[in-house]
Amino acid sequence: MSYQKANHILPRDLLEKIQEYIDGELIYIPKAAANKKSWGEGTSTRQELRLRNEQIYADYLKGESMDRLAEKYFLSFKSIQRIIGQEKKKK
Repeated sequence: MSYQKANHILPRDLLEKIQEYIDGELIYIPKAAANKKSWGEGTSTRQELRLRNEQIYADYLKGESMDRLAEKYFLSFKSIQRIIGQEKKKK
């Protein structure tokens, strides 16, 4: 997210109206609902996590303990349990 100078992008009358409510302060303007992307849609993060979780499950099936998987993937034991449970349901 980057900051834009309001006086460079907003019409003067609109800027003056906004200044009635907030003058010289920072304000966040959220995206319109139609423009929002779901989590991970703009990056490869979802794909990377899916592949990581599949690898965790494959390692588990090969006999690695959940404790070892937690260390190997820098996750909590509970996260490993959750991932393995989710992957079991897919199969």
